[in-house]
Amino acid sequence: MDGERINALNAGLLTFREELGKDELALLRVEIALVTFGDHPELVQDFVTADQFAPPTLDASGQTPMGGGIELALDLIEQRKRDYKANGVTYYRPWVFLVTDGEPTDGNLWQQAAQRVHTMEAGKKVAFFAVGVAGANMGILARIAVGERPPVLLDGLRFREMFQWLSSSMSQVSRAEVDAAVPLQAPIGWTSV
Repeated sequence: MDGERINALNAGLLTFREELGKDELALLRVEIALVTFGDHPELVQDFVTADQFAPPTLDASGQTPMGGGIELALDLIEQRKRDYKANGVTYYRPWVFLVTDGEPTDGNLWQQAAQRVHTMEAGKKVAFFAVGVAGANMGILARIAVGERPPVLLDGLRFREMFQWLSSSMSQVSRAEVDAAVPLQAPIGWTSV
């Protein structure tokens, strides 16, 4: 991402934290981890509740090892779920929210990651959302994202609106019973039509 895009993304992350901060229940129930995939996949923020989330300042780099980034995120989720099960803690279906302005640069690893996403989605083990920013390979994102949540293209730099939608959606889910189907509002106002 160029400087303008990464700055808008960083501002969006701050909005995400502010919006979640308005909902006391979501602050305690929503957990956030952040994985980047610049030169290499990296865990930037391990799982914390929203009240502990301090948005980092992200920077842009030239590579996009997207497959490795997805794999790392899914590994983290699987470990978190094992920890919960070992301690008898119920949990909501985890979400993976992928944002990119590029295409995978780590060979065919993205295809392996896509298959894993498909398998986990089919088993209702995750909900996967893909957002392309101008320049993203939407064809590849369409092969990774599945079913009822096809990838969407961000309208310009409307990261704030996207994160407002995300925080509102997470607040809705945090109020529901575990495993309840929660209808989400359509992503209107931040996607290109």
